[in-house]
Amino acid sequence: MTIQATLDRDITPVGADYELVRQVIERITLDFQSQPSLEDIASDLGVTPSKLQKTFSRWSGLTPKAFLQAVTLDHARRLIGAEGLPLLDASLELGLSGPGRLHDLFVTHEAMSPGEFKSGGAGLAVRYGFHPSPFGTAVVMATDRGLCGLAFADPGGEAAALEDMARRWPGARLIADQESTAGYARRVFSTDAWNRDQPLRVVLIGTDFQVRVWEALLRIPLGTASTYSDVARAIGQPTASRAVGAAVGRNPISFVVPCHRALGKSGALTGYHWGITRKRAMLGWETGQLTCS
Repeated sequence: MTIQATLDRDITPVGADYELVRQVIERITLDFQSQPSLEDIASDLGVTPSKLQKTFSRWSGLTPKAFLQAVTLDHARRLIGAEGLPLLDASLELGLSGPGRLHDLFVTHEAMSPGEFKSGGAGLAVRYGFHPSPFGTAVVMATDRGLCGLAFADPGGEAAALEDMARRWPGARLIADQESTAGYARRVFSTDAWNRDQPLRVVLIGTDFQVRVWEALLRIPLGTASTYSDVARAIGQPTASRAVGAAVGRNPISFVVPCHRALGKSGALTGYHWGITRKRAMLGWETGQLTCS
């Protein structure tokens, strides 16, 4: 993400506002690794958290937290992309408690209990709808707790794609609801709806091992990729690359849980449940978003 000023607001300093904003920017830029809280920064600068929040937001158009996240992401992209650090090492270098926080700027998730998964989702109400996307027709599925499924269909293949997803939770009750799933489709595919302060909520329904793999996929930043071996190491199972590959292939929330960013050992794209062409399209689309940001 490139941080740049927007000019559709008044940024004229008022009194000591500029000096306060300058100090906040300097503190965050130089000390982002400690992930300072709003309260910590306010205390150090001798102002109330409320005054700091309002002044910085009015002047910059970002909250201090959002600016900290932007700085952290810029460094993440450098460390993981250009310098090739493993996810865990990069997370610690960035001052994050672990790789689990590296991607939660956009997505927050929870896992269904093992019992709910073993029962095949018995009693679970899953609403679904078909929506246009940059990668063909998307099958969007959601529970009351959040997005639980996202698949893709080629023309005429909508019913087969829905059936493929339904087999994952045979005990669930499927409800056609185009209206309720439309909001999820927009949150996923319209970049102007991406909001770090209101992350998309997803529900992971799988075995414990699968959920750990999918959580690791969530930690692969936009515009980068990892091998199955990298993912295996990230979950503490360095010899489980093949099992990781199988779990990646069972990911029920395509694109959002970015299994398309998982590559073979040699860096080859390997297979993709919804087609290798679609995988290439996703990687290319993401590269374009970074170029335009």
